[in-house]
Amino acid sequence: MKKVYLDNASTTAIRPEVIQEMTKVMTEDFGNPSSTHSFGRNGKTILELSRKSIAKHLKCTAQEIIFTSGGTEADNWILRSAVEDLKTERIITTKIEHHAVLHTVLVLEAEYNVQVDYVNVNPDGSIDLTHLSNLLAEEKKTIVSLMHVNNETGTILDLDRVGVICKQYNALFHSDTVQSVGKTEIDLQKTPVDFILASAHKFHGPKGVGFAFIRKNSGLQPLIFGGEQEKGLRAGTEAVHQIAGMAKALSLSYANLEQERPYITSLKMYLIDQLEIHFPGYRIIGKKEDFYNIINIILPFSADKTSMLLFSLDMKGIAVSRGSACQSGSIKPSHVLKEMLSETELKLPNLRISFSHCNTKEDIDWLIESLKTI
Repeated sequence: MKKVYLDNASTTAIRPEVIQEMTKVMTEDFGNPSSTHSFGRNGKTILELSRKSIAKHLKCTAQEIIFTSGGTEADNWILRSAVEDLKTERIITTKIEHHAVLHTVLVLEAEYNVQVDYVNVNPDGSIDLTHLSNLLAEEKKTIVSLMHVNNETGTILDLDRVGVICKQYNALFHSDTVQSVGKTEIDLQKTPVDFILASAHKFHGPKGVGFAFIRKNSGLQPLIFGGEQEKGLRAGTEAVHQIAGMAKALSLSYANLEQERPYITSLKMYLIDQLEIHFPGYRIIGKKEDFYNIINIILPFSADKTSMLLFSLDMKGIAVSRGSACQSGSIKPSHVLKEMLSETELKLPNLRISFSHCNTKEDIDWLIESLKTI
């Protein structure tokens, strides 16, 4: 049976060069990087070279990169420390953030009675920046948490513009950049953001490893205690092979970006063309111009097709989703789409289709043919 993977916003295939790099480190450089003998020193060297490589791509200092287990840990750490240690009195966010942010915010609101304000979301999924400015006009120590690229719709936030607004009102700015790091350029010398983060498995690296960018002198304190690893900010022996794989994956992603981005964009445009030909009643949730590797569509099918759509496509070897993989077991409508769609639209079948350089036009043809049979 033909296998087609179109769920790259959930996770990506590991590049062969990354697997080779990780295998080499696991085989040859297995020493604990905190040990002082030669085995440990070799591990430490790989760790710090990986940190420098990641920092170079993002145009920040190596000291500002802290390794984590992924995006969820980084979101939790940054928001919790902002409230506990930096004495932030208010969090401004939206109702379309990843649950790693939304659920953390709800816990902090309950535990610390911190004020939480939600910025209005426009029908196309973009953030109402006038409303953000109005909220920030109330003088309180604030952290703004807005994701760079929405994981369900691909809506893009103007990081630079939001950063300038936050700076104007002396607010901290945290952005979940899990869907954008490795897929678009981010210049942390120019962009006034205090905290960003990444997960390696979103840019063809291994699962279970990521990093946080913590702007120097931020005052953030550790979430995990024990040893003095990661500048004393994250205790626990670093997974050197995972980190080396992540650094390799990021380097390859940026080295190939000039070729892969237009190719992936062409696949998205080809899908849109095919949908217009074969399913003229379809609708894009958000805008055609949203992030180049994600599209979320409502199909002109009856509502009774909704529950079986993903199963039917899976039976044909096609992997897609209806939204975040973190809530794929839920029968509730996506919290992101609830902010953008009417009750009637929410009942209709929708698909999130997300591409990588591994996909082909033949993959899209098979998706279209399979949808026609449904």
